[in-house]
Amino acid sequence: MSAPGSVCPLCGGHKAPGTATFTADIGTGVVVVRHVCATVCAQCGEEWIDNETARKIESIVEDARAKKRQVEVADLAA
Repeated sequence: MSAPGSVCPLCGGHKAPGTATFTADIGTGVVVVRHVCATVCAQCGEEWIDNETARKIESIVEDARAKKRQVEVADLAA
């Protein structure tokens, strides 16, 4: 029996800690954030991030938008 919250609500697969790559189209360019800590479904690949991680990503995206970057690549593991 799986622990509560470890079953993917989309496909019923097993969710486990992993990493993801986040991308955002900001109109003037693209932001790519690599090595994002996430919970990932082993079956369908759906990804979930926590609120703190989402705030970090949002800050990176807003900074790239303010600087009008065409391409911004960040690494959260660094």
